Amino acid sequence: ISRVREEFGGAFWGFWMLGGMSGGGMGFIFAPEHKARAQQRLQEILSATKRELEQALPFAMEPVVYDFAINERGTFADLLTDDNSLMPQGYYVLMLPGLLRQDRHALPNARRAELDKFGVACRTKPELRGMVQTLFELMLPRGKAHAAAGQNLTDLLDAHGFDRLQHEQIRIDLKDGRIGLAQNRLPASAVIEDVKMSDVTDCADVASRGSAYEAGMTALRNGQVAVVTLAAGAGSRWTQGAGVVKALHPFCKLAGKHRTFIETHLGKSRRASRLAGNPIPHIFTTSYLTHGPTEEFLKRQGFYGYEGPVILSPGKSVGLRMIPTDRDLRFAWEEMPQQVLDEQQQKVRDSLRHALINWARQAGEAADYTDNVPLQCLHPVGHWFEVPNLLRNGVLARLLEDRPQLQYLMLHNIDTLGADLHPALLGKHIESGAGLSFEVITRRLEDRGGGLARVNGTVRLVEGLAMPREEAEFALSYYNSNTCWIHLDKLLAVFELERSQLGDAHEVARAIRNLAARMPTYITLKDVKKRWGHGQEDVFPVTQFEKLWVDMTNLPEMESRFLVVPRQRGQQLKDQAQLDGWLRDGSARHVESLCEWS
Repeated sequence: ISRVREEFGGAFWGFWMLGGMSGGGMGFIFAPEHKARAQQRLQEILSATKRELEQALPFAMEPVVYDFAINERGTFADLLTDDNSLMPQGYYVLMLPGLLRQDRHALPNARRAELDKFGVACRTKPELRGMVQTLFELMLPRGKAHAAAGQNLTDLLDAHGFDRLQHEQIRIDLKDGRIGLAQNRLPASAVIEDVKMSDVTDCADVASRGSAYEAGMTALRNGQVAVVTLAAGAGSRWTQGAGVVKALHPFCKLAGKHRTFIETHLGKSRRASRLAGNPIPHIFTTSYLTHGPTEEFLKRQGFYGYEGPVILSPGKSVGLRMIPTDRDLRFAWEEMPQQVLDEQQQKVRDSLRHALINWARQAGEAADYTDNVPLQCLHPVGHWFEVPNLLRNGVLARLLEDRPQLQYLMLHNIDTLGADLHPALLGKHIESGAGLSFEVITRRLEDRGGGLARVNGTVRLVEGLAMPREEAEFALSYYNSNTCWIHLDKLLAVFELERSQLGDAHEVARAIRNLAARMPTYITLKDVKKRWGHGQEDVFPVTQFEKLWVDMTNLPEMESRFLVVPRQRGQQLKDQAQLDGWLRDGSARHVESLCEWS
């Protein structure tokens, strides 16, 4: 609307919203002498806006401009007779495939007469000559090989860093029962307790002075710090399953303008850079799902005018989905809590699940899932791999060449909007001498998915998947914000690497594979759609794995600390339903205060 108003000025008289059961739209009112030009430009503006934002917002269709007119006749109909007495072509496209699959003699006489007349029309009317090919396509769907033309699964796996040795080891462990849905959990004998006050450092009232603040400011001024924002996900919870990039979503109006997640984080880094007098590198991790759209979007936006380096770290780790095991399917459907349906619905669901278990057995338990388009066979492997990706894709090596003094990284989620380069928190991490310092917030009822706990006496972060008992999570005082301060050389030491080895691809791959083998492997089941024909689809459960960054706190050689920070800094926006509360409780104003937009 603002673009239309800017271009047409006084010739644009206003607009109104249109809505109904089948959808909605907008009506635009222009001065009559500008109507023709407005129709053309309106289509161009709408289409250009859609192309600009199609990776950030879900669009149901290409924008269409209708020319509304008054119908003087009201509702009316035409009587068609003789050879013209046929329904529209689209009607037959929908109805004929089902009719042709039936025995002709089982059809009513009227239907048979209609089919005869339509057959004659297809042979004689030029406008219906393509109908035979259309029906052939509908009734005999394209096969898998044709549907996947132009895409090669092997090439995609190689391009995105598929580790075949790791994949084979996971398959062996899955078949032997060493990993699986039931094995995600810590042993039932594990003692999970809440942490003590001495286990955490209270940073709820961090000050803009003192030794920690000065230590942090010194590191910022000396160019020892970079920011790593995890932006590899598509944010399916945020968009309710739409295939867009969450990082590019203009989620909220801040300082009078709708801002994307990426622009907001760069606004915070711009403020910290100016405070330190030194431009701070900002790295955004991406994946095979998000790299292309993110790169294109940032170039189009001129990287929002950020003065420092804006670096994309492309994902170099990807998984290949597998056929689930009988054991995991039965655990998910028979041992996990389930809603009980009424008798008939329960029979249908049980029958479907029995059929899917038989499918898994026949297809081969833990075999590679390749019977789909290639992108449906791949899966992300968890955010533990985002930091190793910095080693594998060369981003860290190139950054260290430019800034050999770099020593600290602040790692955080794209949706943790309150996290910034606060000098005092950086100073707390520096003074502690820890390899990792994780920020935690006090837990609320809606915070689900694990937290900070003592597990058999060891203080560590525990994922919700690993909780042996659901009620154990509610006894924990602190929730993980997934914002982490990293001492670079101490992290490389855990990988058994030195800075000079980062250019050796084989050595880096070996180090990542060895440490990954020590990290817990979580198995999950995902429903995957297999589309075929024209609109038909089946849904199959598949197995995939992930490794999570918080499990680094379980490594004895990786000394970890835990900082309790204010909730406005650590809360995450996972669902658009949270926006209302986020605006009302002052969090939006707090984020605005952390940013400089230009």
